[in-house]
Amino acid sequence: MGMKKLLRVNDGKWNECVAMLHTIGVLDEKTVKSTSFLILEQKFLEHLKMEKVTDALDTLRNEIVPLCVNVSRVHELAACIVAPSQYVRLGLSSQDIDVVKSRSNILETLQKVLPAAVMTPEKRLEHLVEQALDVQRDACIFHNTLDSDLSLYSDHHCGKNQIPSQTLQILQEHTDEVWFLEFSHDGKYLASSSKDQSAIIWEVKEDGRVSLKHKLTGHQKPVLMVSWGPNDRQLLTCGLEEVIKRWDVISGECLLVYEKNNVGLISCGWFPDGRGIFSGMTDKSICLWDLDGRELECWKGQQTLRISDMAVTDDGKRIISICKETSILLLDREAKFERLVEEEEAITSFSLSKDNKFLLVNLINQEIHLWSIEGDLKVVAKYKGHKCSRFVIRSCLGGFEQAFIASGSEDSQVYIWHRGSEELLQALLGHSGAVNCVSWNPTNLYMLASASDDHTIRIWGLDELNLTRRDSHSNGITCCSNGRI
Repeated sequence: MGMKKLLRVNDGKWNECVAMLHTIGVLDEKTVKSTSFLILEQKFLEHLKMEKVTDALDTLRNEIVPLCVNVSRVHELAACIVAPSQYVRLGLSSQDIDVVKSRSNILETLQKVLPAAVMTPEKRLEHLVEQALDVQRDACIFHNTLDSDLSLYSDHHCGKNQIPSQTLQILQEHTDEVWFLEFSHDGKYLASSSKDQSAIIWEVKEDGRVSLKHKLTGHQKPVLMVSWGPNDRQLLTCGLEEVIKRWDVISGECLLVYEKNNVGLISCGWFPDGRGIFSGMTDKSICLWDLDGRELECWKGQQTLRISDMAVTDDGKRIISICKETSILLLDREAKFERLVEEEEAITSFSLSKDNKFLLVNLINQEIHLWSIEGDLKVVAKYKGHKCSRFVIRSCLGGFEQAFIASGSEDSQVYIWHRGSEELLQALLGHSGAVNCVSWNPTNLYMLASASDDHTIRIWGLDELNLTRRDSHSNGITCCSNGRI
């Protein structure tokens, strides 16, 4: 009832609103007076706006002054009667004394001053609805749908069928072990690299099919990894202790080769602005080049291992690299400050979360650790079940709000965990050799790719997206509906 009467502010029912305040038992005298002042001040200003000077003076003398609060403000209001120009001095614009807008502003102020039991805070219902949806989402370990799919009409529950677990395609163009793969930022391309000394750019069609776009050749050694430019128009490929090549994605042309005398390159990546690239070197240094191949900076010393993942945060300030067998270096370029993520077991690989707040670290002891690198460095989750004791196995975050962890494994399976609960959700069968790397499409929640020693790449999707089995040998692609050839 009190809420309804306070809403009469919008109707200009000032006396009813003030009278109601005195009937609310939970309000102390100070709150009643200060709140009455706000309402009566609005009444006073509206009288002035309508040039009812006598009514305004009566409100000031007989209603506002007796409250004995905010005396300095009372003096300022009195000055408005003598000189209307004092509106500006009071900090009031013509918009502030617009009747509809100013009454709405008074209601917002009352909502902040009065207890929630008296006056429901603004957008409270909306907030409660969001909380209810949050509870549903957090309780669903398989949640991998957009918020627009949630409803209050029924309890939300995602089954395992929301996780990519069905082999939709097998890509067979590589002729040797596939070591690395990564989707582009826009999810429209997939790049892979192989022991066969080639890299491949695959195109993801609108219907979800993946087809070969360019096979990139020219490296004299196995291609260790690839890295997408910030705008996905260019791609880096890094030969094993060899050179880095920069490619045009549309034409497949090699634009530049980066190399250094008597030193091999072992990793590659882009700076966020796309104007420079970086690499780990066999002499354990990290070098930065501009796009024309000029060396800009070089950090020497124990900065990286001979086999090393690297990353740069989106602001370009921190370079992250494996610097020792059990340590990851966080190097602040501007502050010249270093911090170490230190593990007890050997690190095989790591990946940086999309928000730059977490590192996903694969260890040789068959565990994956999720580290928080904001503030104090600490492990916040551990994932177990996969096999990793001899090879470099890579993992990734993916799905809705990166709520899942996916990893390759030496037992030929792809493993998927729930990020928050650490629960193992799926172990995907299909490959016949160690799975070296996985990548979750950043724009398609239901598409996952895996690279294996069996020379193939598998594209995983949802169960209900079963496709008619067909074989296509023209570009090394097999399509299947049951996860097996």
